Amino acid sequence: MKTRDFIAAIRRSPEKQLIFENAQGALVHSGYHLTEIKATVYDTVDCGGQKNRWNENIFQLWVPDDAENDYLIAGKFVRIYDKVRGLVSLDEESEVRIEYGDDNFFPTTYHVSDLSETVDSLRFLLEPPSMTCKARDRRRAGKPESCCA
Repeated sequence: MKTRDFIAAIRRSPEKQLIFENAQGALVHSGYHLTEIKATVYDTVDCGGQKNRWNENIFQLWVPDDAENDYLIAGKFVRIYDKVRGLVSLDEESEVRIEYGDDNFFPTTYHVSDLSETVDSLRFLLEPPSMTCKARDRRRAGKPESCCA
């Protein structure tokens, strides 16, 4: 999901709770905090020798030991985002990731893949990252080049 779409969905419902869930139905614990927003630039070279560059925005969630039972409200999330956006160069066209880890979630940066809405909440589906070989993917798409495999 693009950052622009993620934030727009949250902006439309400032009074709703933000709930993050994985495919198995496990939820990021209530009482989580948005502790950091990272504007990342990836500058890589793949095994086919091709240079790749892309941006991602990473929203880090954390649950303190003394967490409250309430989920973060969308309006507060957006206020934090708007404040950080003035301090960090966030690319709203880039993918948004949620960084989180606990007993139910392996610590990593998750893709935000889907949104469902109820009367009182916005629920985002988090999917773990996957690996691929970019050179192999380009070759399969009809763009011949050398590959490490």
